[in-house]
Amino acid sequence: MVSKGKNGKRTRVLFLIEALGEGGAEKILHTLVSNINRSKFEVTVVTIAKAGIYANSIPEIVDHFKYIVNYNNHFVHDLFNKLVYKLIYQFLPSRWVYRLFIPKNHDIECAFCEGIATRIISASSNKDSRKLAWVHTDLVYNHWTRIAYKNDDEENACYSKFDTVACVSRTALDSLKTLYPTLHNLKIVYNPIDESLIRKMASAHSVDRKAGRINMITIGRLVQQKGYDRLIPILGELKKQGLQFFLRILGTGTQEQLLKELILKYGLTQYIELTGFKENPYPYLAASDLFVCSSRSEGYSTAVTEALILGLPVVTTECSGMKELLGDNNEWGLVVPNDDHSLQRALQAVISNPNTLQDLKNKAMARSHDFSLKKLMTAIENTLLG
Repeated sequence: MVSKGKNGKRTRVLFLIEALGEGGAEKILHTLVSNINRSKFEVTVVTIAKAGIYANSIPEIVDHFKYIVNYNNHFVHDLFNKLVYKLIYQFLPSRWVYRLFIPKNHDIECAFCEGIATRIISASSNKDSRKLAWVHTDLVYNHWTRIAYKNDDEENACYSKFDTVACVSRTALDSLKTLYPTLHNLKIVYNPIDESLIRKMASAHSVDRKAGRINMITIGRLVQQKGYDRLIPILGELKKQGLQFFLRILGTGTQEQLLKELILKYGLTQYIELTGFKENPYPYLAASDLFVCSSRSEGYSTAVTEALILGLPVVTTECSGMKELLGDNNEWGLVVPNDDHSLQRALQAVISNPNTLQDLKNKAMARSHDFSLKKLMTAIENTLLG
């Protein structure tokens, strides 16, 4: 239990994350440090790379910010930084990385995302600090963190060194427990969502709708995990059936070219728009009739939570966190088995039946009032302090 900081004043907490891109964990960190009780906590954020959409905003709202590498499009400088990055990831022992690059003397040290950050904080030489690790995904399905470790035994050993491993959903916790049954320091800690800010930002400007169609939206990185490469062929089949819809996909990523090719292949240029990343996605959510999540895996979907806050109906594949958000029995949305056929049948039913869509709308509106930032932040602060 951390009662107060070693400086006799605020408790000094450090968050380490790889970078500050448009992923869910990065967005959650931004919300967390924006709303943490600054009279109680002195906040430091450290990134391995100073990169991503939050690389400018987070330094402005924390007490201290530090990065290890920074790319600036200068060939020699960037080559050197790539070498440092490779050394950190593949060659330098974690204890060296910690000693060389991580600020010392914090009361609490947090690895805010699984992978390299967790490995580094697990090697902390600060014996007096309370140590936390966050897990934002289903590691059984999406064990991407193996790139940061020599083997699974090393990852297990790293997690065992933390006082608490905060899992963002029940499924994320169960998955980590399945991988490493000997871990006994796991706890569910739900992500903070600023519901009042989301509602305010949703009215910042208007967004055009496609008349005479069901206007759908999905938000996420354009990567294999999000399943847009299977959603597009599904919508191609629904187009053949004569269903009228329009889908906006908000985000950027490595599959952008592939998705453009699939849209052309299935004749969906008038049905699907790759809208790109939007710093304020909420007017787009507010202008939509239905949120679609086609993910192969998740941790605890920020985008689905934001859709519910705005009363937007949700159809999603079953992955980590969805039943916690939408109910074990679809009380607040529609969760379908994680396969193409089930997702296609669900979308067909919702798009073709106004009564089904209205029923989902009513469920989402009922759920929209259940997200309290104050309550979620209190739980996080209590977890930090132990």
